[in-house]
Amino acid sequence: MIDPLLQQEKSSEPVAENWVEDPWDRPEVAVRSRRFSHDSVPPDHEEWWPHLKRVVVVAVAVSLLFGAAGLWYLGQVNPAGGDEVATNFTINEGDTLASVSQRLKDDGFIENAAIFRWYIGRNGGLEVIPGYYQVVKGSHMGDIMARLGTPPAATFVNVTFPEGFTIAQMGQRLAERTLRLNAEAFVGAASTSNVETWLRPSAVGSLEGLLFPDTYQVSGEESESQVVSRMVSLMERVGRQEGLDEAEDQVGYSPYQVLIVASLIEREAKVAEDRAKIARVIYNRLDLKMALQIDASLYYGAPEGADFSVLKEADTPYNTYKKKGLPPTPIASPGRASIIAALNPAPNPNVSDAICQGVAPPCRYLYYVLADKDGSHKFAATLEQHERNVEEARQAGILP
Repeated sequence: MIDPLLQQEKSSEPVAENWVEDPWDRPEVAVRSRRFSHDSVPPDHEEWWPHLKRVVVVAVAVSLLFGAAGLWYLGQVNPAGGDEVATNFTINEGDTLASVSQRLKDDGFIENAAIFRWYIGRNGGLEVIPGYYQVVKGSHMGDIMARLGTPPAATFVNVTFPEGFTIAQMGQRLAERTLRLNAEAFVGAASTSNVETWLRPSAVGSLEGLLFPDTYQVSGEESESQVVSRMVSLMERVGRQEGLDEAEDQVGYSPYQVLIVASLIEREAKVAEDRAKIARVIYNRLDLKMALQIDASLYYGAPEGADFSVLKEADTPYNTYKKKGLPPTPIASPGRASIIAALNPAPNPNVSDAICQGVAPPCRYLYYVLADKDGSHKFAATLEQHERNVEEARQAGILP
């Protein structure tokens, strides 16, 4: 059937020869045609659009999964809220990476043993060397790997033991500085006869006073007993350097007795100038069979804050007010200066010295007392002089 509109248009307009009419040539006609619509979806788009949506959803899910896995992995490698101080960790003979990683996990150093082994494998591996290590719980696996990768023999901690420290104080200092070493184990190692030394008589068990006070580099592979042995060896070396092995010829006392004297000097002397004079007082009193009456000896082994008057009446081997002669052991570790003083006591005062006036010869140093707040002492040859010095010290507020 012929469209009337087309028929009208044909009749009103000239048509070129051989022209073939097409409805699409005229927009006003094409709009009315049901054969075309801008809202129609091409058949091929309808086919692939659902597939594309599924691909996008899967890709997003995979990305989220990998992101979550990455965050979890980072949390294992570098956990939050780790400790601030290192903790002891020991690798034993026969340990493997598997046993070490599992113990790290069991002891709370890492979160996952398998991830730690995987991390180690991806970062060059780790040689498992027996020894003592300092590891921070909850730190980055790279830090843990670095600490375990440093041979214990190459890991050092400087520990300073001051002059005048006892074995107990040294053990406490060692434990505080190294963390992995134990104060009780140190005291135990220094209280047996297992360490051979020419400084100690065979009848004495303790090494009190025989551990040289100094700064030591303690390696990560050393034990408490090894540290003790090193300290004794250094005391032997220093002793020989200062002539301690010739003590009998020099002062008439054995090396061990001289170390006892040196320990008393170490705890009594406050200024360097007094050391040799205190040594002379000690030797003079020993020669005269007088009680040493050295306050520092009373406090050896006494509880913290013990009352002096109570200690003075106590019946102990270290009460030099009640017991004549030297204490049975040193009361502390003497330094080089005190050893030198014990081997080289000051000469007695010259007869022209003020403290020798009116004193029948021989005039000797027999007493001393604190004289000022700097720690200097005033020496005397008689009890009367000493009592005057004590009263002056009280008046000056030096003594109670």
